[in-house]
Amino acid sequence: MKDLTEHCVAGEEVYSGRLLKVQRDRVRLPDGSETLREYIRHTGAVAIVALFDDGRVLLERQHRYALRRDFIEIPAGKLDHGESHLDTAKRELREETGYVAADWRRLGIIHNAIGYSDEGIELWLAKGLEQRGQKLEPGEFLEVFSLPLAEAQAMVRDGRITDAKTVAGLLWPA
Repeated sequence: MKDLTEHCVAGEEVYSGRLLKVQRDRVRLPDGSETLREYIRHTGAVAIVALFDDGRVLLERQHRYALRRDFIEIPAGKLDHGESHLDTAKRELREETGYVAADWRRLGIIHNAIGYSDEGIELWLAKGLEQRGQKLEPGEFLEVFSLPLAEAQAMVRDGRITDAKTVAGLLWPA
């Protein structure tokens, strides 16, 4: 098998913000030539497919400024420093929706923007849901609702749900 690895020769952080960092690296390509690679560094995130015993899935409607519209999504959030993926999933589910889950299972990981970001989103399945009270962060606004899983999957297929983590999460249990 051909070695396609690109090796970093030098790099610099060109932007550092609250959510992400932008890195620019000079890399050596497999043929020995060099080029620049710019990419977004991200701490990582989780997304939760929260299923009720009756087959409904827990969803959120949230405005996403970059695209200037509301999206339907599964609960999700970024890792805090030193926090495990499972602890992040539990925290985000509780904060955003008010629910806690008795049963957790890791589904897998997705890399939704491999051309320009190192972000990985670990997907989790949560069952045995119990409402304990929402704890939104300041400046966080969303609406929580549920639908039968089959209806949410139909929304993926007809284009009403387009968020990558939500598409992957909703189709995973299929």
